[in-house]
Amino acid sequence: MMKRLALGLALWAAAAAPGLADRIPLPAISAYLNSFVTAEADFTQVNPDGSISTGRLSINRPGRARFEYNPPNEGLVIAGGGQVAIFDAKSNQPPEQYPLAKTPLNIILERNVNLSRARMVVGHDGDATSTRVIAQDPEHPEYGTIALVFTGNPVELRQWVITDDTGQATAVILGEMRTGVSMSSRMFNIVQETAERMGGR
Repeated sequence: MMKRLALGLALWAAAAAPGLADRIPLPAISAYLNSFVTAEADFTQVNPDGSISTGRLSINRPGRARFEYNPPNEGLVIAGGGQVAIFDAKSNQPPEQYPLAKTPLNIILERNVNLSRARMVVGHDGDATSTRVIAQDPEHPEYGTIALVFTGNPVELRQWVITDDTGQATAVILGEMRTGVSMSSRMFNIVQETAERMGGR
């Protein structure tokens, strides 16, 4: 019951459609996303089946992100080198890999985020407390969408919901985001991570 409730609350927060009067303009949101290179935050993830995971997110734009999951999950997802790799802590197999460009996450990891591009934003609404932007790859809408929720004064990313090409939705709720954090490039090296994990088995 709690899992279903958490999923419902997360999706409601990202999918509610408030008025348009106080929404944050797209150029301001793009400027915010382009204002930092590195960022980190704790996160809570609500999975399509209603299960909940927690962990630490690290972002190093462009094109790099790392999701480290806490026990009992202990999984790892790395975006780097144009790929997204999903490591299963319980498997001795190499990670599953997908092109980053074919995932909605690529939209916020681009070198220059421009949400004003034609056909990129398919939803934009908000009120005095938050603004929601639904974005997709305008050339490949079949890759799915990402619904981003921001608060203002100052603008800050609070959560997102990624809906993939199969219609499965995954919500990520962020804790306090810290920007300008020093990070090692090793954190986003899929080849090195794979070699170390496979070599240790």
